[in-house]
Amino acid sequence: MSAPTRSAQIHGRDVFVFDGLLPAEESARYYAALSGAAFTRTETARADSVEYRHWVCEMPLENLPRTSLWHATEKVVAELRPNERFRPYRVYTNYAAYGDTLLTHVDAPPDTRELTALWFLSEKWDTEWGGETLFYDDSGDAQIAVSAKPGRLLLFDGAIRHAGKPPNRNCNVSRYTFAIKLRTGS
Repeated sequence: MSAPTRSAQIHGRDVFVFDGLLPAEESARYYAALSGAAFTRTETARADSVEYRHWVCEMPLENLPRTSLWHATEKVVAELRPNERFRPYRVYTNYAAYGDTLLTHVDAPPDTRELTALWFLSEKWDTEWGGETLFYDDSGDAQIAVSAKPGRLLLFDGAIRHAGKPPNRNCNVSRYTFAIKLRTGS
């Protein structure tokens, strides 16, 4: 079984962090490929924040099975949720750089069974560069911080309020997160 590096809960909802599922060289290859991808500034965190759009590059769902990221994600999800069948319904990459505005949001309504798999893809990452993903409780207080370590998989309940933070001013590389949204059902 793929053991998480660490895990936590917010209001009974799970957050798992996995390291070592993706070799560093492979994370660097994804990073190089994403550096030439066609991103559009069309993504918003919430319906009330459309004036703060951020960069995204959609992937056709039919391309996902060709990626090692999907195979590792699928294995981990099956191990963590053996009695549920989760299927991907959206795949995309977020791009963030210093100065971008990334706001808190949820990926799923609280009454649904959805997971978000978020892969941090880069050649290297320095703690001083920031770019963490923060998770908040219902009162808006930050509870969990996850660093943007290369090749790291962050798997969490989509109903948890969270925000990816942009890199700090001293960061001269892009912060890419490859997201796979999953829900139960056929």
